[in-house]
Amino acid sequence: MRHTLPLVPQFYVTAPQPCPYLPRRMERKLFTALQGENAETLNDALSKQGFRRSQNVLYRPACAECTACLSARIRVADFQPSRSQRKALNRNRDLMRNASSPWATEEQYGLFRRYLDSRHADGGMADMDIFEFAAMIEETPVRSRVVEYSADPQPGSRHRPLAAVCLTDILGDGLSMVYSFYDPERAKRSMGSYIILDHIEIAREAGLPYVYLGYWVPGSPKMGYKSNFSALEIYKGGQWQALGDPDAHDAETHPLSVDPIAEQVARISLPDTRPTRG
Repeated sequence: MRHTLPLVPQFYVTAPQPCPYLPRRMERKLFTALQGENAETLNDALSKQGFRRSQNVLYRPACAECTACLSARIRVADFQPSRSQRKALNRNRDLMRNASSPWATEEQYGLFRRYLDSRHADGGMADMDIFEFAAMIEETPVRSRVVEYSADPQPGSRHRPLAAVCLTDILGDGLSMVYSFYDPERAKRSMGSYIILDHIEIAREAGLPYVYLGYWVPGSPKMGYKSNFSALEIYKGGQWQALGDPDAHDAETHPLSVDPIAEQVARISLPDTRPTRG
């Protein structure tokens, strides 16, 4: 029997689990598979509606009593770095950027482990082994790149050690920073901000209007740095809007603040992936 993929994406909901961003809350995700010849078209369409990619899955928060997680992106043409961000650029001028196909290496994994052990030892990725890491990097059905940043060689060596890595998707309207990590010993150089700043420059050079940062969560110290970038937009109420004052966005937690899953799915705009007739 021949099996074919459904023409219309099927959406599912994960079981509730503790929220990694805000205490005493439970998270739940709405997700769909990302596969087949229309994967890039679907990724583009849903990224514009607050979804994110993880390997061959697209997901968006759909928590039962919370709407805190807001997808965020930077308008490249309007972005102006702050004084501290200009300093971050200058502190990391020694780094060399190299973008390549999504292929995992042992050096990347070693850096990834040092990053997790230093900054996210109790996070959901803490137990990820090298095979799971390779799957995170390599299992992509869309246009992706691994952007590596290497430091100057040590005396007597020609090898440039990895300082940071970012797995990046290339969307029709921008770059989506899927996951980034860096050498924890370089934390004082504002590496996380530098990677974003460099991606803004990559997008500008490529003529792409946006850099997608993932989710900004008001009230979460882990995500607070994203609101420091100018020209930031958030996806809220079914549309993109300027962030404005970060303190004006509170996490709504009333049970009636979240629409039923069926209504959320019904409002998702899907691309036309029907085959065309010659």
